[in-house]
Amino acid sequence: MLHTSNYSLVLLIQLSLLSFDLFVNSFSELLRMEPAVQLVLFIIQDIGILFNLVIILLMLFNTYVFQVGLVAVLLERFRALLMLSALYLTFSIILHSWLVSLRWLRTNRFVWTDGLQVLFVFQRSASVLYHYFYKRTSEYLGDPRLYEDSPWLQEVFARVRQ
Repeated sequence: MLHTSNYSLVLLIQLSLLSFDLFVNSFSELLRMEPAVQLVLFIIQDIGILFNLVIILLMLFNTYVFQVGLVAVLLERFRALLMLSALYLTFSIILHSWLVSLRWLRTNRFVWTDGLQVLFVFQRSASVLYHYFYKRTSEYLGDPRLYEDSPWLQEVFARVRQ
């Protein structure tokens, strides 16, 4: 069973990582910094996205719904977040690699190609959706009904067994 204090700590960690992600997305291109500093920020951002994905998966594995074998119910309910997380992480890694490689080659000039601009738009759009679904999922996973036997769960279990 997930206790309130544990959930509060996990939620604080998740929201801190999301806030850092939002900060880097918002200001990394505005703060014309050294390529090495930008690289470190991007690496920390990508690791934060990966940690958030791992935290959500661990929270899903901790639910009573998962423990009784209704994994399909959880995957159906959280499919959008899991797919968006993987897509957002992929877009972020590609964008960060591209930006850092351009900055390393031409530190004096600002280079903005058409392909880079398209990738930037896709990454930022995925970011908005990722943040929305992640926060929604984090709040939903705080529901005590997911961590104990309930009439809702009995009904779902009966439907699956038929």
